[in-house]
Amino acid sequence: MTVSASRAAKLGRVKPSNPRPATLGELRQSGWRGRRVKQELRDNLIAALANRTPLFPGIVGYDRTVLRDVQNAILSQHDFILLGLRGQAKTRILRSLTSLLDEAIPALAGCEVRDDPLRPICAACRARIEHEGDATRITWIAREQRYHEKLATPDVTIADLIGDLDPIKAAARRTSLADPEVVHFGLLPRSNRGIFAINELPDLPPRIQVGLLNILEEGDVQIRGFPLRLDLDVALCFSANPEDYTHRGSIITPLRDRIAAQILTHYPKQLADAQAITDQESWVDRGASVEVRTPPWLRRAIEEVAIQGRASEFVDQSSGVSARLSIALYESVVSNAERRALSTGSKRVVARTADLLGAGSAIHGKVELVYEGEREGAAKVAQHLIGKALKVVFDDIAPGPSRIEKASKRDMDRFDGVLAHFQNGGFVDVPDDLAPAELRQRLAAVDGLRELTVELLHPEGDEELTAAMEFVLEGLHQNAMVAREQLHDGRVYRDSFDEMVRGLQQG
Repeated sequence: MTVSASRAAKLGRVKPSNPRPATLGELRQSGWRGRRVKQELRDNLIAALANRTPLFPGIVGYDRTVLRDVQNAILSQHDFILLGLRGQAKTRILRSLTSLLDEAIPALAGCEVRDDPLRPICAACRARIEHEGDATRITWIAREQRYHEKLATPDVTIADLIGDLDPIKAAARRTSLADPEVVHFGLLPRSNRGIFAINELPDLPPRIQVGLLNILEEGDVQIRGFPLRLDLDVALCFSANPEDYTHRGSIITPLRDRIAAQILTHYPKQLADAQAITDQESWVDRGASVEVRTPPWLRRAIEEVAIQGRASEFVDQSSGVSARLSIALYESVVSNAERRALSTGSKRVVARTADLLGAGSAIHGKVELVYEGEREGAAKVAQHLIGKALKVVFDDIAPGPSRIEKASKRDMDRFDGVLAHFQNGGFVDVPDDLAPAELRQRLAAVDGLRELTVELLHPEGDEELTAAMEFVLEGLHQNAMVAREQLHDGRVYRDSFDEMVRGLQQG
């Protein structure tokens, strides 16, 4: 289904095959008719839904929740606010709204508020049209230029958002400061006939929020005591973090009442959605001389770290754990593997558990810790989250140790060979930067580890087998079946009882 020519004309679009009018007279002859921006967004959304055109590209996991509510707000011609924790794609959604604007619209050339040539609101533009008539020059504004964004900070002023009187203009024109033509417009009037977004709205001081009230309802602007009536045509949208309501500021009640729709964002509800977001945003295809492959169990563990962070008693849940944690962690794991391959001269490498355990720096700055977490320290909390993530993935693959009271004899017997190796005094040293062939030789010396790994993970190729054997050892450690000693450049796995005795002797 496609939009008809008559439908396109109603939407205010000029056919691409025709040159765009350059003067007011040519625009009138073309039959162009403007619409208010909220009507434009509504019309174009209706056409996109009818044509089944994909909306909001790159936004994953919100189809039946947030994006549905955003579309409802647009169809209702409502201003709206996205309310949610950090890393929930609020800003990306706002910036994606430009896809629902017309490809370009005409405006009077040189006008600060991008006046509609057929319905100017600016006194200077009306005077110019009266003087120049149909010869008045017009320009065309692309949809990307019709989106303006402002990060709310405590130092924002009314002049920044609304405008101020310009004494230089008044002196040059020999007019009083009460003349509307001496106003220096702020960001909001300059967003006329477009979308204006304010991020982190609660950070805006209350006295500045008051300045938005009449604009949301009437379009009235007051600058330094001089009333100025501007019929601004702006679609307003906002974002906010719930934490800001109590920690840094709040949205004043009258303003909140005038924002017609409050839309709650959320973190991905499905693991597949979370992985799709991380895969989409991560820079892991480096195009370098080293090919890095991440096994599926390790890839899932990377994603699971953020999920564990969102449930951890060490992490401030009111701040949330951004999707940026998973992105940075995935990139760091790949970089660890890439660095190891470069140091050993390998052209291809499989990411290992050691690469995840060594990527704690990607977690430290991404979580806000509560008092208990601060006492533990950021590094220990990061390792704790990684360990819990590895355990969750391992327990799904080999549920015996985690459900020992319900596990069958066969589920537990499969680990006997590996555990016997350590109980008989065996141990294995696993340095982080060891070449794959030498690491494989060390791990293969653990009785039964290779067979157990093949049974559980079905690895492909020797390098993946090596990475899988290390993962199984770490999974047994996370289930307290094998002890692990953390070294400066790696780990040593040994029997749990032996490790306990060593600890008592050292104590």
